[in-house]
Amino acid sequence: MNRATWLKLIAVGLATAGLFFLGVACAPAPTIEEVPPPPAEEEVAPAEEPGIVAEEGAELTVWESEDASGEWLQDVAKLFTEKYGIPVTFEPVAHIDAPGKLKTDGPAGLGADVFAAPHDHVGSMVAGGLIYPNDVSDPADFVDAAVAGVSFQGIMYGYPIGIETYALLYNKDLVDELPETWDELIEFAAEFNDIPNNRFGFMMEPANFYYVYAFIGGHGGYVFGDGNTNPDDIGLNNAGAIEGAKFLQRLKGILPLHTADITYDIKAGLFNDGNLAFNLDGPWAVAGHRDAGVNFGVVPLPILPNGERPTSFSGIRSLFVSSFTEYPMASKLFAQFVTSKELLAKRFTDTGQLPPRFDLVDDPAITADPIAAAFLQQTQYAVPMPSIPEMMHVWGPMATALDLIWNEGGDPKPVLDKAVQHIKDAIELAR
Repeated sequence: MNRATWLKLIAVGLATAGLFFLGVACAPAPTIEEVPPPPAEEEVAPAEEPGIVAEEGAELTVWESEDASGEWLQDVAKLFTEKYGIPVTFEPVAHIDAPGKLKTDGPAGLGADVFAAPHDHVGSMVAGGLIYPNDVSDPADFVDAAVAGVSFQGIMYGYPIGIETYALLYNKDLVDELPETWDELIEFAAEFNDIPNNRFGFMMEPANFYYVYAFIGGHGGYVFGDGNTNPDDIGLNNAGAIEGAKFLQRLKGILPLHTADITYDIKAGLFNDGNLAFNLDGPWAVAGHRDAGVNFGVVPLPILPNGERPTSFSGIRSLFVSSFTEYPMASKLFAQFVTSKELLAKRFTDTGQLPPRFDLVDDPAITADPIAAAFLQQTQYAVPMPSIPEMMHVWGPMATALDLIWNEGGDPKPVLDKAVQHIKDAIELAR
């Protein structure tokens, strides 16, 4: 399942299934076991990094998606084996499927030792006792959003390997001057639009909370308080969130369609066909537009009317060490090895995904790529999607709320109030 499909599942599947009534029962979170100490010196192999000593006879299994990321991981696994003499077996498991698969395979002794997963699964994985903390990496090596994304209750669990967010894609053959503000973009789209002939100046998915959060956060709204760690403080109906929703409604003036007629595939097709000038999308869309022969570029999201930058959601792709592994120290050694500066630079070259290390932000390979550089610039204003388990109760009510706000108009406050109440009810029911 690719990223675009995942986003559509969030926006459509949850909206259909949720309809403001979410309730998920769960058992009390089990206690996470402490990471076992390294074996006695006489029992370990000589392969080691400072502070990490691998278990004698260690053999590792790693999971990653069967795509360019998986090819990269197989390449670096060979380098790891050459350096440390520890065999590594690669198994193709989609990174968004890995946490669920580990729940069943881990206890049976069939799971990976190290696996890739999105950062927003961290809270549920910690609650389920699936992963060990990362106590070997230096958080100062990674950009703040990456560290925050792979941490839970102040503890870093993941080994970040990539960061992504969305920005503004534009067709160079249709756009002469790039807008610095949303006011300028709205003005351009109003003049460019030819709605009867399916020609649009701007498109986004207005009921997809993943994208709309850029406006909510940019106006002062937030999902959870205390840096998205406090589920008892929900800021999706505060004054800032309401202003963000009103700004979204303003965009309907240049995109006068029902949400059902603005799907991800529809707008991607229009962009490929040269009938869409500006498209709010992410790096996962780049390859498809290139294959379609579109002459396009990317810029950070324009400045909002309040003078602030839109706070796009960011996603962090990360490696995690399974709590079911027989070789936790060798697993940590592997995870630290592959998140080095050199190998994450190779990952960018191999996959195009932005590396989350500070020492690679100014890497010439990235700065020389204007598309990558634009997405990386937007990550400076991005907020990691909340990773606490309660986030699962947000998507459905907010998708339904945004659908109503866009399609029916009117005051967004009562709609957001209702959404927040259903989020609170679902969280309380799950406790």
